[in-house]
Amino acid sequence: MRLSGPIYRLKRKARLMSREENIPLHEALDRIAVEEGFRGWSLLAARAETTTSAEEMFAQLDRGDLVLLGARRGHGKTLMSLRLAVEAMKSGNRGAFFTLEDTESDVLDRFRVIGAKFELFEGLFEFDSSDAISADYIVDKLASAPEGTLVVIDYLQILDQNRQKPELMVQVRALRSFAQERGLIIVFLSQIDRSYDPSAKAYPGLEDVRLPNPLDLALFDKTFFLNRGEVQLQVAG
Repeated sequence: MRLSGPIYRLKRKARLMSREENIPLHEALDRIAVEEGFRGWSLLAARAETTTSAEEMFAQLDRGDLVLLGARRGHGKTLMSLRLAVEAMKSGNRGAFFTLEDTESDVLDRFRVIGAKFELFEGLFEFDSSDAISADYIVDKLASAPEGTLVVIDYLQILDQNRQKPELMVQVRALRSFAQERGLIIVFLSQIDRSYDPSAKAYPGLEDVRLPNPLDLALFDKTFFLNRGEVQLQVAG
């Protein structure tokens, strides 16, 4: 059953109903759930946490957002990031993919995997696999990028692997400021620590992000965690 809108909008609708009709919030939430075809809010929330499409994910992103997209290896974070780039380009914006891992051929193959015709977006998409990739490099390359550009960085944990590059915290803060100043959306792909046990909880969380170097994860405005292609949103703060 498809919801009429993202869960955060349904919560906002319930809060408004609670104030306008002077009823408890839990009652308003249950009424919203019934309108959506569920017996109660808890059932709706459980459904909303199971899966989110790229279209729904993109609808929850705002210009200026710094986003963390985390998953274990092989669970679809690169494919999902490209789906987000496609959603941005379908909206008339640009997409950029900076990687220290993949070749351009690898990325183009993934467009075919997700069923997107790269030819439709070729003029809107920028690929870069330079060994020089860092915050300063990305800022320089995107100096003239229009507002609304969605940028993917593959991936967080190797951005400062070269000791000649600034510390990870410094780079992420610089990119956060850049995103806010220019109205870009920057998505960092992130590895998950091997200690994460999917049998103990369905999705990884911030506590499971692998951090070989210090980083304040509160710098991210939104975080998405994937498991077997399904995704859960966590809003920072």
